Amino acid sequence: MKEEPPSIYGGECQNIVNQMESSRLNKDYSYWRYVNPMPLFHIAGSNFVIAAVLNGFTLIQLIAFDPVKELELLDREKGTCSFLVPTMLIAMLNHPRFLAGEFDLSSFEQVYTGGTPIPVVLMEQVKEQMGADCRIYFGLTETTGGGTLTRDEDSFELKSATVGRLYPHMEAKIVNPATGEPVGLGERGEFLTRGFNVMQGYYNMPEKTAETIDADGWLHTGDLATMNAQGYVNIVGRVKDMIIRGGENIYPTEIEQFLMRHPKIADAQVIGIPDAFMGEEMAAPIRLKPDEELTEEALREYCRANISHQKVPKYFKFVTSYPLTASGKIKKFELRQQLIKELGLEEVARVKTA
Repeated sequence: MKEEPPSIYGGECQNIVNQMESSRLNKDYSYWRYVNPMPLFHIAGSNFVIAAVLNGFTLIQLIAFDPVKELELLDREKGTCSFLVPTMLIAMLNHPRFLAGEFDLSSFEQVYTGGTPIPVVLMEQVKEQMGADCRIYFGLTETTGGGTLTRDEDSFELKSATVGRLYPHMEAKIVNPATGEPVGLGERGEFLTRGFNVMQGYYNMPEKTAETIDADGWLHTGDLATMNAQGYVNIVGRVKDMIIRGGENIYPTEIEQFLMRHPKIADAQVIGIPDAFMGEEMAAPIRLKPDEELTEEALREYCRANISHQKVPKYFKFVTSYPLTASGKIKKFELRQQLIKELGLEEVARVKTA
């Protein structure tokens, strides 16, 4: 009798279990009280449900993320850990009630984060102001959420400034996006991976699947990364987010991390927008910390004094919020469209290029 293949759902659940077993590293997590702000349809939300079943820890679920409700649950329920993307952490760190010291976070020991490039300064703020250690994931829904992870025994410097090393039983390589050839240690390239946790494909989308998973089984993540000699990975941006200004490659993540070190800035995004002369220019929508003021000229002077001139954004815009997905990621495409409209660049954006 012909054996039926496993269902897509069953296969994905098994991937999560295998992945959790690979990353658990024999530590007892049963004492954890995990506050889960992520929606359960998201891989980061569903992964930790499976992790709770596998490890026997307490799961405390938010209906939807709210910085005050997250802080209240960490306080009242003695939460020990939580997965929080950067926009969530920034909202918590800058909330007036947190700044006033209203919440007892003495039980909060571990922040898991990922889903987007993580500013090192943000991890330093979490450690200093919340007292929690950090572990950074790198993964995709297409890899069942996993890929690389920092370890408990890693130094804080490694935990805050890298996304760790590859999971057991997986392969990875970093290649030149144009040629597909591997790059050297420390050089930027696209992160490719393959292994047990890689999806079989997009449902009823064979052409899209073929674009993402090549004939040798390598999943092309679209993320730009570097790797050092010890196998620790840094995510330095997205292939599609890379800005080509006058023929020079500029990586938004580098500039965003620099801007977030300004003492008055809570969050910064750098977006590539069309320019009739340079091809692309940079626009930086900036969110300030509560009750802070900063002029564009002062910010521009700060940039000129500390980074090379070609990395200074042409446009700065002070905003109070960014468009977000349900899981807290910033919708950069939508933000780009808003900026094009507000800056009157619709005609430039419509110009066709080869």
